[in-house]
Amino acid sequence: MILSMTGFGRGVSSSPTKKYTVEIKSLNSKQLDLMMRVPPYLREIEVEARNILAPALERGKVECAVSVENNVAAAPATVNTGAIAAYKTQIEHMAAELGLPLPAGSEWYQILMRLPEAMKTEVSAAGEEDVSAVREAMKNAVDALVAFRVSEGRKLYGFFIEKLDNIARLLDAVAPYEAERVPRVRARLEENLSRLSSIEYEAGRLEQELIFYIEKLDVTEEKTRLTAHLRYFKETLGSETELPTQGQGKKLGFIAQEMGREINTLGSKSNHAEMQKIVVMMKDELEQIKEQVLNVL
Repeated sequence: MILSMTGFGRGVSSSPTKKYTVEIKSLNSKQLDLMMRVPPYLREIEVEARNILAPALERGKVECAVSVENNVAAAPATVNTGAIAAYKTQIEHMAAELGLPLPAGSEWYQILMRLPEAMKTEVSAAGEEDVSAVREAMKNAVDALVAFRVSEGRKLYGFFIEKLDNIARLLDAVAPYEAERVPRVRARLEENLSRLSSIEYEAGRLEQELIFYIEKLDVTEEKTRLTAHLRYFKETLGSETELPTQGQGKKLGFIAQEMGREINTLGSKSNHAEMQKIVVMMKDELEQIKEQVLNVL
């Protein structure tokens, strides 16, 4: 069974003082593209977090966000007097240089208290209990995301089987037109030659050239190889009852490319309107497969 690269997972865990929520979102990507957002005091565990995520997720454009809530009363914020004094001095210098009026009375408070870092809250460094809580929340989020990927993988599996069966049916539909195509080509060539009454030709040599030309239009090999590719694609998908496996997406992409080559060659050799219509329908089915293969892990 295949896994999807698309997924979402959430994990929650608590330390004695804080509640941590980890949310992980994954989209398709050729490699692992991991972006993390963690509170500043948890930066020290970012490397460990990446080591947890990388082997579990393997590929995808992954966003991991860690948010925190206090389980106890938050530490009171205090006025950052030093920053406010510096702001006031700069405003006074600016007013003097530009000839602007200074704020009056209580206006100073309204202006200064809105400026960045006017208030400060003491944030303690992450303790071992906090690190353990974040680690647990992250593992829970990874498990939820993997479960989501499994669910999406089942949907992709059904989609691929349907499209592969459609291509196989279309390939079977080529046979009747292929059988009538050779006599029609031969009759057309002979008819055109009969109009050239002034040209003499050797019947034996003509027969050889006709055989050579008709052999160039033969699509037996292309049909055989395409059938083999369809079978190999299904084998790579596995069965619905098998455990999910990682790393099948790139392999399926390569097989789809080979399928495209055989379908294109079949179209170039068809020389028959109905066969070309079938080839177009096969290309449409294959294009849908290629689009969804990009989502397979």
